[in-house]
Amino acid sequence: MIMTSRQASESVHTRTTMAAAVITEPKKMRIEEVPIPQPGFGQVRIRLEGCGVCGSNVPPWDGRPWFEYPMTPGALGHEGWGVVDALGSDVEDVVEGQRVTAITYNAYAPYDVADARGVVMIPDSLAGVPFPGEPLGCAMNIFRRCDVHPGQTVAIVGIGFLGALLTQLVSKAGATVVAISRRPFSREVARKAGAAETIELTDEAGPIVEKVKALTGGRLCERVIEAVGRQQPLELCGELAAERGMLIIAGYHQDGLRQINMQLWNWRGLDVINAHERDQNVYISGMREAVEAVEQGRIDPGGLLTHSLPLEQLGEALSMTRDRPDGFLKAIVTME
Repeated sequence: MIMTSRQASESVHTRTTMAAAVITEPKKMRIEEVPIPQPGFGQVRIRLEGCGVCGSNVPPWDGRPWFEYPMTPGALGHEGWGVVDALGSDVEDVVEGQRVTAITYNAYAPYDVADARGVVMIPDSLAGVPFPGEPLGCAMNIFRRCDVHPGQTVAIVGIGFLGALLTQLVSKAGATVVAISRRPFSREVARKAGAAETIELTDEAGPIVEKVKALTGGRLCERVIEAVGRQQPLELCGELAAERGMLIIAGYHQDGLRQINMQLWNWRGLDVINAHERDQNVYISGMREAVEAVEQGRIDPGGLLTHSLPLEQLGEALSMTRDRPDGFLKAIVTME
């Protein structure tokens, strides 16, 4: 029997459960049948098309003493996009059927709810385009705080999904990008994204600093963006920053303490920016800017989403995000 679109829609709306991903313990997940969430006051429900897999998911996937298992169904997924299919009370600016990206927290599932104020519309011009809005918005917010000007030299240390997006933005702003990354694949991605120079990231800072000095006539970089989230690259970034330069920390440093060469930072008079946002309004602003930037061609995330897997293979996607096999930049999971 073939259902009409109306019958299919009615079938969806009469459904009461969904198959959500649950991380049951470190490095293990399963699909569980759980109730479909209902939107509350000021909320909308989104029938998700997909969700990006974030590097911040790796510590809870690997396991740390402070995480509790099993996790909530859909938990860790926060880069979802899809179609609004139900409204809670007191929602005025969102309508059913709109394609959106949003800030939600249990998006490794076919449905999730979001504050209506945390929803960003995806225009028809981007129909069918995967749109993990949260990391795209992060890139826009980080770029804004970098205060990049034409003619500057900007070192970007770490070329993953975020580093590649920033390479696109910085190069199109008229600055010269020096991309520094360990993997040949990532360096090639950076070149395609607009990097003028690429350098292999190694554990020895000295040769890298000398190469950057040669490229800049000894003055080093007016802006340095750290997008790795580890101790050694952070140390290197301080060495690459010019006097009165700016060091922007975009890496995810949530696995322990860090040491810095405060003597060097102080002597060079560096401005140090922690580019991680915690204000939801700023997140939403960045996501709206990302929609415009994709429409205008200032960023092109399509080629950077290198792996697409069904939700049932979330564990594999999380492991790839940790291990970063050759050819990997970012994974998304799709809901079928």
